[in-house]
Amino acid sequence: MTNKQLAFQTASKGIIENLKKRNMEGYFFEDSRSCVQAVMDMIPSGSSVSWGGSETFTETGMKDALLASGLTLIDRSTAKNPEEAREIYLKTVMSDYFFMSTNALTLDGELVNVDGNANRLACLLYGPRHVMILAGMNKIVTDVESGMARMRNFAAPPNAQRLNTQTPCQFTGRCQDCLSPGCMCSHLVVTRRSRHEGRIKVFLIAEELGY
Repeated sequence: MTNKQLAFQTASKGIIENLKKRNMEGYFFEDSRSCVQAVMDMIPSGSSVSWGGSETFTETGMKDALLASGLTLIDRSTAKNPEEAREIYLKTVMSDYFFMSTNALTLDGELVNVDGNANRLACLLYGPRHVMILAGMNKIVTDVESGMARMRNFAAPPNAQRLNTQTPCQFTGRCQDCLSPGCMCSHLVVTRRSRHEGRIKVFLIAEELGY
């Protein structure tokens, strides 16, 4: 590992302990490959699996592994119209495993997230039996305030480019605290604790992943 990765490995020990205090599980991996393999080993055959919009989910190879797994996949991208998309979402809420990343994770073990439609955050908060969060070392921040700044100014602009939201951050490269129709920051959520022990699992990867 590089010195940067080694430093992240050291920091992850404290983060994992703090996640535990908050009823969440934390795991550290040197790379995406080892993480994906470990996660796949955790999922029993016959389980239903779904996911929210996440570049990290794709970049790690997690999506490809699930597509090739033979598990029951609930994939909203297969919807042919809005009504079908809603039906798939309702099934997502009842899935056994839901995959996502987090916009930021504090050193104290708090998850900081933003969402436009809130479908991803709704599943984080309630519904799926297990929530699997993949996070690169670039998602780590010192505190909630830093997490808010990170997701507004470093996560939102590239996501706006990817989704062509036509929001101010797409054109300025920084948050304008907009109320635009395509605003991705409609819902700001801090998860400081999980009420259900072990439901939320955070997989820390010593790579820079996603936005």
